[in-house]
Amino acid sequence: QVQLVESGGGLVQAGGSLRLSCLLPGNIRIDTMGWYRQAPEKERDVVAYFLGDGNTHYVDSVKGRFTISEDNVKNMVYLQMNNLKPEDTGIYYCNTYPAAGYLWGQGTQVTVPS
Repeated sequence: QVQLVESGGGLVQAGGSLRLSCLLPGNIRIDTMGWYRQAPEKERDVVAYFLGDGNTHYVDSVKGRFTISEDNVKNMVYLQMNNLKPEDTGIYYCNTYPAAGYLWGQGTQVTVPS
């Protein structure tokens, strides 16, 4: 089964930045991908995704601070996170959107202390 691999998380102070990476198998369409976040004691929700027409979408809470991007050559999807806030704390995962079509990876933990 295909499993996605996320990396790049860590502990960062409020206002800091991180760039998350997601390594994809070669047969996944990158323009179907999204980043999800599972905050402590909450369900996993999407925060950013490709619309499939070259555009991207962000939930209101991360708009203007997060940027999803891709590298077709390397089969990578990234999430640049700037001006991080304590409410961004959680485990971040990549998967297809709107339906998570692949086995969830381990995710990568992002912690922003309050």
